[in-house]
Parts: sequence; C-alpha cells; structure tokens
Amino acid sequence: MGMGKDLAETYPECGQLFERADEVLGYSLSKICFEGPDEELTKSNHCQPAIFVTSVACYTALKRELPALAPKGLAGLSLGEWSALHVAGALSFDDALRVLEARGRFMQEACEEREGGMVSVIGLPMDKLEDICREAGVEIANLNSAEQTVLSGEKHCIAKAEQLAKDAGAKRAIVLKVAGAYHSSLMSGAAERLAAVLAGVEMKEPELPVLSNVTGDPHGAGEAIKQAMLKQVNSSVRWLSCIEWFRAEGVTDYVECGPGKVLSGLVRRIDREATTRNVQNVETLKKCVCV
Repeated sequence: MGMGKDLAETYPECGQLFERADEVLGYSLSKICFEGPDEELTKSNHCQPAIFVTSVACYTALKRELPALAPKGLAGLSLGEWSALHVAGALSFDDALRVLEARGRFMQEACEEREGGMVSVIGLPMDKLEDICREAGVEIANLNSAEQTVLSGEKHCIAKAEQLAKDAGAKRAIVLKVAGAYHSSLMSGAAERLAAVLAGVEMKEPELPVLSNVTGDPHGAGEAIKQAMLKQVNSSVRWLSCIEWFRAEGVTDYVECGPGKVLSGLVRRIDREATTRNVQNVETLKKCVCV
C-alpha cells in the first residue's frame, strides 16, 4: 500500500499514468494503490493493474533521470512480462491495463473454481522434482533459479508435494500464501477467457528484446506474442532461462522497476557476478541513478 505515490507526486509523467489508469478502468486505481485498504489492493483484478502501472511509473521516472538509458533487453516475471511488452512498444498502455484487469479477474475465477496452491522447493535437482510432480499430481510453475523451483496444483496435492520434497532432501519446502495454483493447468479456464480479450488488442513486435516466460527467448511478431501470453497463464515461468539469455548476451547490470525486490534476489542467485539495482520509489531511484 502506498506504492507509486511519491513517484506520482514528484514526476508529472508518473502522475498522469495513474490518472489515465483511473479513466480507463472506470474506478480510482490510484486511490487503492496509494491509500488501500489492503483487502482491495490484493484483489487480483486490482493488484495486477496496480503493479503494472507502478512498474511503468518506475521505468518512466528512471528514463526521466537517465534519458540516455538503453537497455539490452527487458523481462518480467508473470504479469511483469506485460509491463516489459508495453515499455518495449508492443502494446498500448490502455490495452495493457484492460488485459491485466481481465487477466486478474479470470485468474481469480479459476482459483475459486478449483482450490489450489503452490509450494516453493529449494535445493532439489530437476529429476527429483519431476518424480515428485508425477507422484503428487502437481506441475512445475516457476523455474526461478537453479536452486529454487515452485510447484503448483490442487491444494491436497501441494501438501503431498511439500512432504515428498522434504523426504527427498530439499533444503526447504515452503507452501506459499497464494489464492490458487498459478501457472498450472488449473488456470486453463482463465487462459481460454483471456483469448477473447486479446483478440481485440493490437500487438506489435517489440522495439527491443522482451524475453518470453514460456520459452526464455525473445518474443517475435505480434500474433505470436498473443499466443505466448495466453500460454503463459497456465505454463511454467522460465525465469532461469531468461537470465541465462542475458548472461549469454554479456549483460551484467540489472535494474528492477516495480514494487519489491524479489527479482533482484533471483537474478543474484542465478548470476553471482551480476549487479542489481531497484527502483520502486523516489528514494531507491535516487540511489540507482547515483551509482
């Protein structure tokens, strides 16, 4: 709660993003972001547009302070991939907002249709994880690093997977506090509903590389992006592959734009030599541009 507020007050361009979001969505997303309450902000159809607008505001402020900034490429984890696609010119701000409001709503509906969950497993190789998936009836949702993988599935299956992971020697197995089984086949209904929304969206090839969660490689033409983003809803997020692509391209410096610092931590787990910075408010922006 409060995310994006000081950026909106400090940079007119950022304030205009929140004002436009309010107009497009037909309610005050800015008030929910800046003032809450938490139970409104954490609703999926609110939090997805909220994180998107805040992330774009962070990037906008960074570009204001560093106009010569020229990223080698962009990547985002799950809904963050939509932020990256917008910043790269693949779709408009308005369309991205509408898509994410619908995406959040459809994913929440899928959560309510079938009770699901997720468990983060640290310290098990892929062959053991695949065995656990088969035995427990769960799926790999996020390949976050070589050490950390998130499994997704029905709630009772997640409980079994947690125990199997501990029995197999995992350093840690932590059931996550999430509403459902994201990035698994339990989200297939959400993907099907989202297809109708995406059909009316103009999607173009990005102006710079944007890495696909589904493949770990750069996106191509507009229609192919639509198909990949539909598949992303119920497929594994290959964050590890995305960062390995950047490493192969010689990238050593990363700037995370958006609320929180989770991705910076994941990057450092994958590439110990990487330099990471975070922009989520005016204070962290000043630290970032002064380095």
